[in-house]
Amino acid sequence: MKRTWTCLVASVFMGLSASAFALTAAEMKAERTRIESTYKSAMESCKPMKDNAQDICEQQAKGNKKVAEAELRLKDKPSEKARYDARMAKADADYDVAKERCDDLSGEAKDACVKDAKAVHDKEKANAEMK
Repeated sequence: MKRTWTCLVASVFMGLSASAFALTAAEMKAERTRIESTYKSAMESCKPMKDNAQDICEQQAKGNKKVAEAELRLKDKPSEKARYDARMAKADADYDVAKERCDDLSGEAKDACVKDAKAVHDKEKANAEMK
């Protein structure tokens, strides 16, 4: 009887602790609105820029949005997959910005830059898979 009671109490506490981390629908909506607002603001700040600087700025804004959305999903429903997805979103965003920065270069310097960006991305992917 004592063991049954202990299991019952433990399962209730685990259920409460799991639900304590989930966001309410209103919180999710507010966070999505904040993410979208931040994204639009960042994109607006990129408009006065020219050429590749504008492309880099826009890529950073897109990457930040993707990372924020992945982190929101992680916050809403924590799991190993959500954690992995958040780490991959960050790695992919960093890679996209790094490749965009390489566009300022040409020839062998650009090739080396892209190769370095790819190597860093591969390392971040491997780290995301290990954690």
